[in-house]
Amino acid sequence: MSMSEQQLADYRERLTCSFPQLDDVFADCMAEAVALLSPKGIDDYLDGASLVCMIGRGFEPVLVYLENMPQVAKQVGEASLSLISQAVWKLSRTPNGRAIPDFLQTIAEATRRLGSLEQLRRYIDLLFDMAERTTRSIHGHHSTIPSPGLPDLLEQIPFLLSQLSLEGLRNWIDYGIRNHGDHPERQRDYFQLQSADSRAVLQRERHGVLFMDHERKLDLYLWAMWLQRGEEKPYLVPYSEGFDELRKPQPYFDHLGIRVPDVYDDLNGIGGLDRYRALLAHVAGHQRWSGTVIADNFSPFQRIAIELFEDCRIDTLVLRRYPGMRRILLALHPAPQEGACDPESESCIRHRLAMFSRAVLDPGHGYRDPDILEFTERFHALLAEGESSTKDMASLAASFVARTRRQSDQLPNVHFTDTVVDYRDDNRHLWVFIEMGDEEEMFDQREKEAHEDESPEEQGLPPRHYHEWDYHTQTFRPDWVSLYESLHPGSSPALIDQLLAKNAVLAKRLKQILDMLKPQQFVRVRYQEDGSELDLDVAIRSLIDFKTGHTPDPRINMSHRTDGRDIAVSLLIDLSQSVAEVPPGCQQTVLELSQEAVALLGWAIDKLGDEFAIAGFSSNTRHEVRYQHIKGFTESWGDEVKSRLGAMEAGYSTRMGAAMRHAGHYLGARRAEKKLLLVLTDGEPADIDVNDDQLLIQDARKAVQELDREGIFTHCINLDRRADDYVGDIFGQQYTVIDNVERLPEKLPQLFMSLTK
Repeated sequence: MSMSEQQLADYRERLTCSFPQLDDVFADCMAEAVALLSPKGIDDYLDGASLVCMIGRGFEPVLVYLENMPQVAKQVGEASLSLISQAVWKLSRTPNGRAIPDFLQTIAEATRRLGSLEQLRRYIDLLFDMAERTTRSIHGHHSTIPSPGLPDLLEQIPFLLSQLSLEGLRNWIDYGIRNHGDHPERQRDYFQLQSADSRAVLQRERHGVLFMDHERKLDLYLWAMWLQRGEEKPYLVPYSEGFDELRKPQPYFDHLGIRVPDVYDDLNGIGGLDRYRALLAHVAGHQRWSGTVIADNFSPFQRIAIELFEDCRIDTLVLRRYPGMRRILLALHPAPQEGACDPESESCIRHRLAMFSRAVLDPGHGYRDPDILEFTERFHALLAEGESSTKDMASLAASFVARTRRQSDQLPNVHFTDTVVDYRDDNRHLWVFIEMGDEEEMFDQREKEAHEDESPEEQGLPPRHYHEWDYHTQTFRPDWVSLYESLHPGSSPALIDQLLAKNAVLAKRLKQILDMLKPQQFVRVRYQEDGSELDLDVAIRSLIDFKTGHTPDPRINMSHRTDGRDIAVSLLIDLSQSVAEVPPGCQQTVLELSQEAVALLGWAIDKLGDEFAIAGFSSNTRHEVRYQHIKGFTESWGDEVKSRLGAMEAGYSTRMGAAMRHAGHYLGARRAEKKLLLVLTDGEPADIDVNDDQLLIQDARKAVQELDREGIFTHCINLDRRADDYVGDIFGQQYTVIDNVERLPEKLPQLFMSLTK
């Protein structure tokens, strides 16, 4: 037996699948896999095929996986192998297992249309969300009735992805679920593109120029216009602008390729294809002419100015090479009005920089500001001597900031109107960081040594920046706090199960209260065209209208809805070092008591059916506020959540304001009628880089006021016997002090019920 035959036999032995049909196709599938995949990729490929075989859905899913996945992995990366196999396994654990072959059949086309692993992952999340929202249950318990529309949706996916961006597909699916989720036949008509509203919504969402329809044209454009002989063309990787919650994504480039939006609409008379060309020209200019700058030497305002001055230099050099692009760039560049920003109430730094940028590109700008005119002239003088350099722009930008800076630039209300130039990238490639500063995000991919206490940034998440209130000056410190969020690691859910068993008697008492809080009454919803029963009064009136020659009212049915609760709750747990201490007279630490109390609270809220999330926070100076997700709003109360709750650990300090603002960010996005933020802490806000005790107390007070304006009710559960000295300054009357800490497991669920009944 030759080596290749031996290798094939080894691969076949690794694939734990006994279908006899597999032997006829296995050699051909493996030949393609060996040609396209790395050794680790081949291992993942065989493991994935084994997992698909184990679901018990016959030979077809295995065959489709083996045939399609090498090409999928080649296009978007080998991480897609485990992503797809895990998705198939997850789908097989639901009533929608019959849709698995259809799901696998769509993967190859979806990958080709979406173009990146991130987009593919969001596509899979979108399908699972649709399946979950349309899968029905018996008596509201276990999901048993499969989604009527999922197979039809999967059948239409190739056509839909050829017509819509991923955001457009999400909106189209969401419309179908919201309007036909309770009517299986109409749901099927919608997802089969048979109903009128299905086609109408498709036309509404079908807009702009899809990147994947013009990928080859744009590749050739880069080759012909910007790449030099022997230079390797960068990959173009699409992303969607419709899925980012924290901040709108921007184009950028790194060693992996150029990130571009998956769809561009026409803007100011410029077509979507020309917008792509403007973006690629600007990025190609950066790649050719831009250098790097050490970020630690400049303030945040100076960095913003340096990025804009460098963008202007690149646009100028692009226009010097291709003057015909001036029409496109001028149409896409905003024209801010002089005097549009009020320096008494707004920060005008972005407005001034946008005016300068417009003045550089447009000789007929009409601005009269002497500083704008002077620096525009100095800019053109530098470029007249040649290509200039990034360092020259950094020096000129620093001078511009020094000359034009005002005290009002520190105001939190920033003037953004007509300041965003959307064909420009985010300039992450310009910066080199020597030390951690105030706001920098580490975009470079330099290798890092492993440490036992790995920092949040080393885990790959960029920081979220929040302002902080300075009560001395009565102003906000903009972008002062860097908050890093992560998913809390888990351990074993057994600890939480033991705590619930320990409190079985208390849980029984709570259940009696829960039964009274659960929605019981039904409310009639009249005047419905479709409903559960006939509304006799309206039906008779419509019949009389019909008999007398008038147009009858077709809304002759009525339905019922539960007159119930509509509450979203977020529980924020203080995980600072002090919670690891044992209070006087207690046998357990505050952390252990908190775990016990939160376990009961989570169990209780799950029984009520309210939306709720759990997170823990701690801080290590303003540069590192840690926000760890324990339970998300859409997660069920199960073993994964229990394992994270049981693994909670104490450490560092208590910078409360930023954590509350971040919790409020997620809570504010919920659609609930009432929103409640519970803060469980054992002391006052404090951090090692703050000497003034009142500074963080006043900032937390300001955060409560901000949340209150957004319609979010905050309530603090404080375990500090001295809390009356400060907690009222922060939360007003919205707090509870528990002197006997050992009663926390009993008090916390009861307090929640009293706040939400």
